[in-house]
Amino acid sequence: MGYIILSNVRTYSYHGCMDEEEKIGAEFRTDIKVKTDMTHAAQTDNLQYGLDYTRLNEIVMAEMQVRAKLMETVALRMIKRIFSEFDIAEKVEVKVTKLNPPVGGNIEAVSIVLKKNRKDFVKL
Repeated sequence: MGYIILSNVRTYSYHGCMDEEEKIGAEFRTDIKVKTDMTHAAQTDNLQYGLDYTRLNEIVMAEMQVRAKLMETVALRMIKRIFSEFDIAEKVEVKVTKLNPPVGGNIEAVSIVLKKNRKDFVKL
């Protein structure tokens, strides 16, 4: 077993509950950690048997462009797509961070973390 980790994927997106967030947008950072069996890919040196991190990045970029009120919703969409596209993904953790959130205070960032196992995916 091993993990593929994408760190600090940067996007400018329009997620949030306030109307201003839909119009103005904000800078976001996304981190993804996927647990997978890397044995066959490592032994064969063939991406066909691995988990393509380029495709993971494409999933993050695509889902961050689809507006949602909650970061939790965006994270769940990413998890669903990863499990749908990668049979070898066993566990997925997604962290979505909004920088400088409009919450009426001096807050650098707010984050959510959502974790799902493949067995949970069947229930989604």
